[in-house]
Amino acid sequence: MKIDPKNILVLDFGQLGDVVLSLPALSAIRERFPGARITVAGGLAATQVVEMSGTADRTLAIDRVSLRDGSKWRGVLSLMQLVAEVRRARYDLVIDLHSLSESNLLGYLSGAPARVFAQRGGRSLDLLATMRTPWEDRAKHLADRYLDVLVPLGIAGASRVPHLPTRPEDDQAVQQMLEGRGVSGDLPLVGLFPGGSRPFKRWPLERFAEFASLLERNEGARTVVFLGPEETEMALRMRSAFSPAALVLDELTLSQVASVAARLNLFVSNDSGPMHLAAAVGTPVLLLLGAPIPGPYWFGPVGEQHRIMVRKSLAQISVAEVYAAARSMLRAGARSRECLAQKD
Repeated sequence: MKIDPKNILVLDFGQLGDVVLSLPALSAIRERFPGARITVAGGLAATQVVEMSGTADRTLAIDRVSLRDGSKWRGVLSLMQLVAEVRRARYDLVIDLHSLSESNLLGYLSGAPARVFAQRGGRSLDLLATMRTPWEDRAKHLADRYLDVLVPLGIAGASRVPHLPTRPEDDQAVQQMLEGRGVSGDLPLVGLFPGGSRPFKRWPLERFAEFASLLERNEGARTVVFLGPEETEMALRMRSAFSPAALVLDELTLSQVASVAARLNLFVSNDSGPMHLAAAVGTPVLLLLGAPIPGPYWFGPVGEQHRIMVRKSLAQISVAEVYAAARSMLRAGARSRECLAQKD
């Protein structure tokens, strides 16, 4: 179908990591319709990532948690105001990348004459779309599934690797902060994210601490421990678990997390949004994953420099094997930097 939209609304209501993996699709939309005005609607944290990416002219942040868990009548009023705002914008194309029934309904109520929704069995309202997309293939990586949604728009062959630039003002603030805490450019920096949205997604904290000690003692590395809002209740325990040499960061903005991650030689993490941020800014990632069912790779970091260590449960992953993998990745990164320096 030939289509030339001038005003596009992209609905991108996944979690933080999902939205990072949708960046290739957002970039492909921007490239396919360079003259269009593009608005991306999503969660509060996710829209910050979209703003950093430069793929949208405008973002529309929606607090879905507040709508879901707040006052019923206030939620209804907020939804009515959201629909009215979307209708006033007069979009001529709506693309729903993640496709939840409520986001499909918002796309339909927008009044846009053209609507492209991901087809997800049992999750999406496919009859509300005007263009058919391939059914979601759950064997594919999530980044590829997002790109599949764009097939009816004539988009094919786009890069599947997420890329996220950091902001100069954040880079400067982070540089000053690191220098103020005695971090020099001579030592390898290894980021750690011991948290996670659910306890079963967390490698035991004491193993993270033991792993950090091995890096500091044997590799001369400086470890940087990231804490997010979901780790508030375990922040004190995390701080006491690591050595005084570890740099614990718990008050950074999302864009500052990206700037710190871009300076790391390696990021070792549980399944998390910060892990995807680190991969998107170009830092090698070692993902620790407990997956009791086959097929854990469809949401991992994209790129050959990353590694996924997976067992049926995270408790089966030993400190020794994580240290061996991290040591190998640090060596490979050092060799790569030497090769680039020789070419220069």
